[in-house]
Amino acid sequence: MRTHRHPAVAILLLLLIGVAGCQKVSKDNKDKDSKDKPVAGLAKGSGAGMSAGSAAPVAEAKDLDSKDILARTETSPEVYVKHVLISWQDLAAVYRGRMDPRAAKRTNAEAATLAQGVAAKLKANPDSIDALVQESSEDPGSLTGDPYTVKADSPFVPEFKNLALRLKDKEVGIVKTSFGYHVMERVAKPLPDPLESADLLARPAEAGPVKVQHVLIGWKGTLSPGGGSADERAAKRTKADADKLAKEVLDKVRANGDMAKLMKEYSEDPGSKDNARIFDIGSDTQIGIDSFKNLALRLKLNEAGLVKSPLGWHIMKRVPPPPPPPPDPLDSVDIMKREPPAAKVKVKHILLGWTEVHADDERGKKRDRQALEALVKDTMAKLKKGAKIEPLMAELSEDTSNAKAGTSYDVTPDAGLVPPFKNLALRLKVGEVGAVKTQFGIHIIQRTE
Repeated sequence: MRTHRHPAVAILLLLLIGVAGCQKVSKDNKDKDSKDKPVAGLAKGSGAGMSAGSAAPVAEAKDLDSKDILARTETSPEVYVKHVLISWQDLAAVYRGRMDPRAAKRTNAEAATLAQGVAAKLKANPDSIDALVQESSEDPGSLTGDPYTVKADSPFVPEFKNLALRLKDKEVGIVKTSFGYHVMERVAKPLPDPLESADLLARPAEAGPVKVQHVLIGWKGTLSPGGGSADERAAKRTKADADKLAKEVLDKVRANGDMAKLMKEYSEDPGSKDNARIFDIGSDTQIGIDSFKNLALRLKLNEAGLVKSPLGWHIMKRVPPPPPPPPDPLDSVDIMKREPPAAKVKVKHILLGWTEVHADDERGKKRDRQALEALVKDTMAKLKKGAKIEPLMAELSEDTSNAKAGTSYDVTPDAGLVPPFKNLALRLKVGEVGAVKTQFGIHIIQRTE
């Protein structure tokens, strides 16, 4: 779940961040063998998914995988692919209510037949990929017309990445994941949009981390951050109108406009527009949007630029580090003062929000601060007296990725988790319980190993 991922994942995943099969997974869930080992078909229970714990087996799927391509030992360092995603009704659970209505009515046999038909058309005419995507694909990210950039360390689901890296130019293949059948074609590297800050992108990248803020401006056909409903402004806007507005906002940013005010007025990223969130971006940050990261690592302090992603235009500015916020009254300050006792720990947690700070959960949205504090203290008291955390996770936690399953998170110093969560987790003793605030709410964390 993006609750514990790097905050920039709130942009997307924040891509692509959460709806379709080619979408991103966390760093800890990447297939460690996918970089250089051939894959002869899909393993049972693929483990692919949008986030930790969300994977589902491919129910009664037909074996359409391009085994000849997947068996190749030679891979490309970087490829660009477009694909048609075709799913079926048995996979509805992994889509969390966002399945394409066409797929919800389709059997696996019908999906397999459709995928084979699309592949046949594409092999006969590779230049028809854009038309076939618009006609049949159920991955919202594919409908923008822009290809996905795939590298060996890209955080795509393994099966998708394994096929992509083995395709030759204009070659077509099929692979199935827990999201459906992907009919995929390798395409040429896209030309940059004329509006993008090409001069800035041509610079060498810094290692980072750097801190940036952004204003997101979309248009009809771009993805909505987090997979929710598109901003009404973007849904009514043409690409030409978006280009014009993006240039106007960039000029305001460069004229030292108030970023917080500009974000609130113009941005369509619900995860940052109202709180003026600052994103920490480093060379190893996994956020799923390469273009966002590429520009962030090339900006100088107080410099602004413009870059495009499947979400729309990002007007970005590199900003100085803000002063550290005071600890929340519920933070376990005594634990946070310790030196980290281990290089790797396993933790389980309960996420609780309130009206001012919450995840996408109605309980948190409606809870006032007084009720939150009472609930946090009561829950921590139960855990300290020996109550099992798993039933409390299932009952209370607003982290949808692991609450019901009661699964744990692996935490290391370089894990792609929001810093306060990581900093507390690494300082807990086995069995100990602590609390910390992040931009998603209060996390009650217990170290299990």
